[in-house]
Amino acid sequence: MSMRGIDTQVRQKRRRIFKEVANLAYTSENLKDDVEALPYKIVDYDESEYESIYRERAITRERIRLAMGLSLRPENVPVHATQGLEESNIDEKYYEPPLMQVIPSACNACPENRYSVTDKCMGCVAHPCREVCPKGAISMKNGKSVIDQEKCIKCGKCKSVCPYDAISHQIRPCLANCGVNAIKSDKKGRAYIDPDICVSCGQCMVSCPFGAIADKSQIFQLIRAMQSGRKIIAQVAPAFVGQFGKGVTPDILKEALKELGFFDVYETAIGADIGAMTEAEHYANEVVTGELPFLLTSCCPSWAMLAKKFFPETIDKISNALTPMVATAREIKKDHPDASVVFIGPCASKKLEASRRTIRSDVDFVITFEELAGMFEAKGIDLDHVSPDVPMRDATGAGRGYGVAGGVANAIEECIREYYPDVEVNIEHAESLTECKKMLMLAKAGKKNGCLIEGMACPGGCIAGAGTNIPIPQAMKEVAGFKASADKKIPDKEER
Repeated sequence: MSMRGIDTQVRQKRRRIFKEVANLAYTSENLKDDVEALPYKIVDYDESEYESIYRERAITRERIRLAMGLSLRPENVPVHATQGLEESNIDEKYYEPPLMQVIPSACNACPENRYSVTDKCMGCVAHPCREVCPKGAISMKNGKSVIDQEKCIKCGKCKSVCPYDAISHQIRPCLANCGVNAIKSDKKGRAYIDPDICVSCGQCMVSCPFGAIADKSQIFQLIRAMQSGRKIIAQVAPAFVGQFGKGVTPDILKEALKELGFFDVYETAIGADIGAMTEAEHYANEVVTGELPFLLTSCCPSWAMLAKKFFPETIDKISNALTPMVATAREIKKDHPDASVVFIGPCASKKLEASRRTIRSDVDFVITFEELAGMFEAKGIDLDHVSPDVPMRDATGAGRGYGVAGGVANAIEECIREYYPDVEVNIEHAESLTECKKMLMLAKAGKKNGCLIEGMACPGGCIAGAGTNIPIPQAMKEVAGFKASADKKIPDKEER
């Protein structure tokens, strides 16, 4: 069971931080003092969740830094909470890497992988736990089973045979949800993320019950850019439907974004349409002809990073189609050469994709749905009372389906069937990094030849991204409805 979609204290705190940081960007006259005062404003002396209010304020300071795009401070060197702020108080700033960070003072140092006997143990005469342990790690003390952690090899046999379900397997939630094992431990047993392994999907962040993991944000810089009078155009990722409240239709969201100060709003599904056409063409011209053994989709940056880092032999098989984000940004800049583009999406790793040198010229800012909710709150825009002006009518159903696992594969398949009716289509899709790794291993072993493979790092697809606001099943339904309402099912081939 996951915590996703439950409005926990952790989520409320994150949203509060985004709201307050956005508020600073909108209203602060004396930024340094206001940032120093913020932890005292956010952490109420009488209502702290922590045993120590001082610890909670220390954690809040680090969260504020990350939300302003700054890095965490070293733990053993005196650094002001506002250090680096001046360099961040501009609208051109990209994040200081790494994108994902564990806040050490917030980490609970959870056991990484541990089997222990709970008080449910009945001290039964059969004690099957002891009999099946291959290492003799279990003995009876005072009539109860005890596991010797030195001898235990974490095989889990004892847990599977206990008739009382008295043996608990504790595993770090962040590690359990990391498909690439990027979570390591420091000397104090606290988690840290190995940046060489991490592919920035953010699943660790949304699964930490202590809110100890956060990514960096650009909302502060985006608001600064909007205040400087620049023409800024938003593109919203296909997973946006339903993310801002039950009655908030796509048309209402478009209007609310304009009220926030965006010059115009495009659907990223336009770029997804372009991508589906391109990948259909690559498949027909390269995979079917045998020029390439298989083709990997390019739209999920964590999936593409996984392939590049762990399966370098697949690099030339990743489609060179522009991701929907970049393709849409180019369309926007064709229409408005003087505009800056912000991508609003469900995804943490899009932030990294946008900071690549080749893409910086196309996509100027990336924020998540969660961060945008903070901006609406700071600005006092109540989406329930916004009435729409211009409908969203940009994309076809194919592009709109990209937000859900399997949607990319479906869109490309529909295009292939329409444009190349005599081509036989073999399509596979994998969701979650663990499944993506298995799929890439099969592809590497030659078991997926002739296939087009869609990979999504988040289980469920983009609607399960680290920056989303609503439960995954609800999001799936919303996206399906919006996809069905599109005027056209797939883009016309000749439009390219």
